Amino acid sequence: MTVATIAAQHFEVRPFDAPLGAEIIGLDISKPINDTDFARIHRAHLDHHVVVFRDQDVSPDAHIAFSRRFGPLEIHVLHQYHLKGHPEILIVSNIKENGAPIGLGDAGAYWHSDISYKPKPSLGSLLHAQELPSEGGDTLFADQHRAWDALSPAMQQRLLPLKAEHSYLAKYEELRSKNPWRPKLSQQQIDAVAPAVQPVVRTHPETGRKALFVSEHFTTGIVGMPKDEGDALLAELFAHSVKPEFVYRHRWKPHDLVFWDNRSVMHLAAGTPDELRRKLYRTTVEGDVPF
Repeated sequence: MTVATIAAQHFEVRPFDAPLGAEIIGLDISKPINDTDFARIHRAHLDHHVVVFRDQDVSPDAHIAFSRRFGPLEIHVLHQYHLKGHPEILIVSNIKENGAPIGLGDAGAYWHSDISYKPKPSLGSLLHAQELPSEGGDTLFADQHRAWDALSPAMQQRLLPLKAEHSYLAKYEELRSKNPWRPKLSQQQIDAVAPAVQPVVRTHPETGRKALFVSEHFTTGIVGMPKDEGDALLAELFAHSVKPEFVYRHRWKPHDLVFWDNRSVMHLAAGTPDELRRKLYRTTVEGDVPF
């Protein structure tokens, strides 16, 4: 059976009453998806930037296979938290077993776009709920196209030629000093996340829309600008980019699989009470060089 002859699945795309985001109801990602259905999913992702696939009680293998429909997958630098037998999956969890963390418990502690510290930041990430707390654990998403559109023409013209440095290590030691989730990095890991320079404003390669592309987690400075001036500009952009009118707050339901577009949004983990267990599996799709 070819992809073209696979039977259609009957599903709905329902936009949220929010600045961005939509849920997809009735799709089973573990079943074959034909080209027409996949085109609808792809279109929803481009239009809404965050899509929530409901009721996906599926295996890691199915999660990985579905993710690969969108492109090759990244292998996260924190190999300590790869799912055993599935290096494509990063465990995001605050759970400890035998006194040791099983996953990255402070993932998303600051607003960011995934892998912006590499020359080719990710296209997007797919985060699958495994175990959810009874309270907390929300994820916030901020639409950076809306953030760009809301800037004054004068600020837009100021930002267009600028570039900024992004570094995975920008807040790593700060986070490591606060909690047990961040392992000491080997030199090989440090070498794998050397800083990258990105445009402050990126153009989405599929839609052509412009978006802000700086984040409080990874952006360390504006290239060629005095530090105090660059820091002041970045602080202004960080505050602007996450205004409430740009934000969707995702309250997780069991078996949600959330797929966001890193070229369009930033995200933030709202936090989980320490005594409540939370575990999710994340795949990340490779992207391209921002322009």
